[in-house]
Amino acid sequence: MDRLPQELVLDILSRLPTPSLVQSKSVSRGWRILIRDKALINKHFNRLVDKDPTFILQIRDQPAQNQLYFGDLSCHGNLMIITKKLTMPPLPTFHLVSSCNGLLCFRGTHRSFGLICVYNPFTRDYIELPKLIAEHPSHHVGVLGFGFDASTEKYKVVEVLYKGITRRSSSSIESAVHILSVGSPTWRNLGSFPFHFMWQKSQILVHGKLHWISYPDKNNATNLIMSFDLANEQFLEVPLPDCMISWDRQFHELVVLRGCLSAVSFEDDNEELEIWVMKEYGVRESWVKEFSIGAYVSRLLQPNDEHESLNSSMYYSPKICMRVLSLLTSGGILLEYRSKAVVVYDPHCKKFQDLHLTFEGIPRCFRAVVHVASLNWIDT
Repeated sequence: MDRLPQELVLDILSRLPTPSLVQSKSVSRGWRILIRDKALINKHFNRLVDKDPTFILQIRDQPAQNQLYFGDLSCHGNLMIITKKLTMPPLPTFHLVSSCNGLLCFRGTHRSFGLICVYNPFTRDYIELPKLIAEHPSHHVGVLGFGFDASTEKYKVVEVLYKGITRRSSSSIESAVHILSVGSPTWRNLGSFPFHFMWQKSQILVHGKLHWISYPDKNNATNLIMSFDLANEQFLEVPLPDCMISWDRQFHELVVLRGCLSAVSFEDDNEELEIWVMKEYGVRESWVKEFSIGAYVSRLLQPNDEHESLNSSMYYSPKICMRVLSLLTSGGILLEYRSKAVVVYDPHCKKFQDLHLTFEGIPRCFRAVVHVASLNWIDT
């Protein structure tokens, strides 16, 4: 290996699976240094990003509650194969917030509530973040964001705390925004802002900015998309597609498709979902309706008895139960239904295909998060 040019060595290693590279750190001190080389980490990561997505699945039902699995799409029989049961982070119970560059952000629940950690499930690098102490006792957790600031090469966590929110739409919202650069000992208070963000699943990271959907209020009749720039630490309203500036359409969620900010929307009286893609970030006129997805019930969600079938129309409404995960290299759209089934939708043939999930045991409920199994680690 010493006789080969460094560039060739990095190129060869960048093509290997992440678990193999992690294991090679045990060979010698030289290998350990090589595997942590930033050039190799970046080259390896960029190769993985161009492939079909992989996933972290957090199991939500007993007895494997909070167990993590790594999921990969297999070309053999069109299956999603669960290739690896992952080592758990050192938390008794936790909620998986998001994934960024191969790092997972977790929030502790129950006894460890308030604890936030960042973890690479393959390298097992782990860091527990300082706890945020709210200035006002009535402040409670709203949403949490995690992303990478390329200008400083730092990972940052943003936490929005709300005061006195009792309903989705509030004419008077008091909030406090705090930010922490991972590795720093203290949180910084960025002040208040007049928006109430939707649930955690609406948060995505694109173009160095975190994005959330906000609820309507007395000044806005419709949902808004708000961005938070991790570099300048400022909020900004993202221009909406024309279809969204109306009373009869609502946002379902935000998603990143081929690196573009995308919004999933629906009409109140229509079961069909539309996916709008912002082809040029920040340019309102670049919004394009790229996909439409009709109603579908996975075989795993078929009603088991007559009583359940009476409510199946509402229970299996895609507006309520479907999440868009990613766009495949084949052009198919990967969907998650009611945290129990994964489906591929072919927008050309307008057909759905259930994917089989293989576990050690069959969990009834899970949450899938798109994740790149990288060598990234946190330099504190």
